[in-house]
Amino acid sequence: MAQAGRRWQRSLFPWLLQFGFTQCKSDPCVFTMTRTISGVDHRLVLGCYVDDLFTLYSHEGDGSLCDQFISALTIRWNVEDEGPVSDFLNVDIATHADCAELKQEKYIAHLVTKYLPDGVPLSFHKTRAPASETLPKLVEHALLSKPDRTVDRTLLAKYQSLVGALLYCSTQTRPDVAYAVGMLCRAMSCPTAELLAAAQRVLMYLSHHRSIASVSRDLSRRSTLFPTQTGQLVTRHQATSSCITAPPYHGLPRNNHPLPCHHVKRRSSPPPKQQERPFTCDHSSTI
Repeated sequence: MAQAGRRWQRSLFPWLLQFGFTQCKSDPCVFTMTRTISGVDHRLVLGCYVDDLFTLYSHEGDGSLCDQFISALTIRWNVEDEGPVSDFLNVDIATHADCAELKQEKYIAHLVTKYLPDGVPLSFHKTRAPASETLPKLVEHALLSKPDRTVDRTLLAKYQSLVGALLYCSTQTRPDVAYAVGMLCRAMSCPTAELLAAAQRVLMYLSHHRSIASVSRDLSRRSTLFPTQTGQLVTRHQATSSCITAPPYHGLPRNNHPLPCHHVKRRSSPPPKQQERPFTCDHSSTI
């Protein structure tokens, strides 16, 4: 049924609020809750993606807030617990004692098969950056020449599909290609053959360094979206929603060896104060 997801959320969201959750103002599909149990603050973070729920908790076991929530949820609906999360929406998740690691190896391999059927050319060295210095000029030329030329429909469809896939990598786990992808996105309606080659170059870079990951380390003291006491990620009811903001990866590979994934520490001194601006996301169509 086309309206099944909408009706599910209209039933779920009021129940979550009644249970004691607070709905996030910037993203109404994220809920948080803190409750003191036996003198200890238990925290629960819940992300909703259509009919899937992604849960992060600070404490587990009988009597914990997580246990109370799952019990109440199970009584209200027929849900399935799929255990610790390992992947969602083409993002692989690995949890360790002191960090959570996010990468997209399988997704990048799929993109290479789809957009580079002959594989990455041997002439493309691992030490090459995602974008060349001429990329801004190529984008500028494409935009300025748009009124005077007709864009080939096949080229347009392939370019938009590839750049859209690269944008997903950039925003989820690979900020090291954010600049190149951001420039390519400026010419989504008027690509050229040179820009398509530039987009393929980004994909070749990702293919060579697909094992690079975004890492959130020492969650109790780092600037992460959802700090928890144990750093564990668990999935409830087919969980498939992103709930961690991982710090960016900086630097380029040297000596033909990819740099290991790492985290960025907090500033030693706070940044200068700036005027606060409201930040909101429009998910009204899913509520």
